[in-house]
Amino acid sequence: MKILVLNCGSSSVKYKLLDMETRYELGSGGVEKIGMKGSFLKHTYGDEDNKQKVILEGEILEHQTAIEYILGVLTSKKYGAVKSLDEIDAVGHRVVHGGEAFSSSVLITDEVIHKMEECIELAPLHNPPNLAGINAICELLPNVPQVGVFDTAFHQTMPDYAYMYGIPYSLYTKYGIRRYGFHGTSHRYVSRRACEFLGLDYENTKIITAHIGNGASVAAIQNGKSVDTSMGFTPIEGLLMGTRSGDVDLGVVTFLMEKERIGSSAVSALFNKHSGVLGISGLSSDMRDIENAVAEGNARAKLALDVYEYRIKKYIGAYTAALNGVDVIVFTGGVGENQTGTREYVCEGLSYLGIKFDKELNAKSRGKEVLLTTPDSKVKVVVIPTDEEYMIASDTLEIVQKQA
Repeated sequence: MKILVLNCGSSSVKYKLLDMETRYELGSGGVEKIGMKGSFLKHTYGDEDNKQKVILEGEILEHQTAIEYILGVLTSKKYGAVKSLDEIDAVGHRVVHGGEAFSSSVLITDEVIHKMEECIELAPLHNPPNLAGINAICELLPNVPQVGVFDTAFHQTMPDYAYMYGIPYSLYTKYGIRRYGFHGTSHRYVSRRACEFLGLDYENTKIITAHIGNGASVAAIQNGKSVDTSMGFTPIEGLLMGTRSGDVDLGVVTFLMEKERIGSSAVSALFNKHSGVLGISGLSSDMRDIENAVAEGNARAKLALDVYEYRIKKYIGAYTAALNGVDVIVFTGGVGENQTGTREYVCEGLSYLGIKFDKELNAKSRGKEVLLTTPDSKVKVVVIPTDEEYMIASDTLEIVQKQA
């Protein structure tokens, strides 16, 4: 079965076409700058050992046009992966917010679309483009089944004492204000894969997963279920991120609104787009740039890195307490998979757990599955590259086959 995975953002559409029998990537890429000047499609195609890339420019004003471009490239004679659209058996969509309505991936129906529309106010920047992608496929491939895979679904197993905020309960019942968590598809994939890699029973293991990148979160997973995660009502809570502040005293928000005389939109932009690593360093939100600046002696870059890494260590420590111990710690995401210094700092700060970290192996391990602890380490530390697209495609395959 060939499954197309779509991840529709506000001005972009990322895609990957997978052959689920072979787990082979037939084609992938993304459309950038939708609705803006200079929009383009970047496409990767060809055999596994001979991947080629092409950039195709064009006026792409909205998501349906973007998806038309994608389907056209996937079926083109020069760059295509399939001869016709009839070869695409199903489409899986990444959907950011499912609220409390969705605790698992679902076949998309009119009722599901209606419930997703009700979640728009919880994710006004993300769910509308997710829905636009679904509606585009309804128009362009009306007979192809679609599945929604929600970032929040995996964390719906959190107990109420973990997801409730200390605000009037009436605001939870009225507006659904609670902690939802995100990156759920990634946390689910890497936690399962880590147990497969290590030969452990997923449903009898305590795991802490650290999805560390420009966006970042940590999750506590007990016996296959998420029991806590660092992101909350929105993706801003928790760790320091590329441009997001992470945890901050609410008093700071109201203080700045009064002092700077700014409204809700401006303060939201401040904490979401101009804070985090970028805000502290004044240089960049890219951790590679920060590492280079630290090597050159930049003090603010060093401070940004220190805060970034300290928050990761602190959350892992907190979740060890929440789980009453931990068996496996998993690093994933762009930084988690590649930034060796961050992994070393975090794990050295957790030596009290009985972690025996292999520094030499860590220093030469980037972007691949690897066990970073010695055989006598009480806690296993692994790197597992995330594969959210495969997880989405796998869910899509399972749900479509059940409907057949």
